[in-house]
Amino acid sequence: MAKGEQKPSAAASGGADDFADVAELSYEQARDELIDIVAQLEGGQVGLEESMRLWKRGEALAAHCSTWLDGAEAALTEDDPK
Repeated sequence: MAKGEQKPSAAASGGADDFADVAELSYEQARDELIDIVAQLEGGQVGLEESMRLWKRGEALAAHCSTWLDGAEAALTEDDPK
């Protein structure tokens, strides 16, 4: 690392452990938090480091929502005789 460069903080790194709580959220909780994150990012009032952290959490929330929806679709398809 060159002199004067700063190492990203743990909050900006957004490691998998940072978002372990996402797995415990219901679909609705994850969706609502994702909506809030999108609004914050679109508002442009957060700094770069916080934006990066929010983006990564948003990706984790979106993946969690997708998993919930895939499961619901599979359950409906399984119950739907064609």
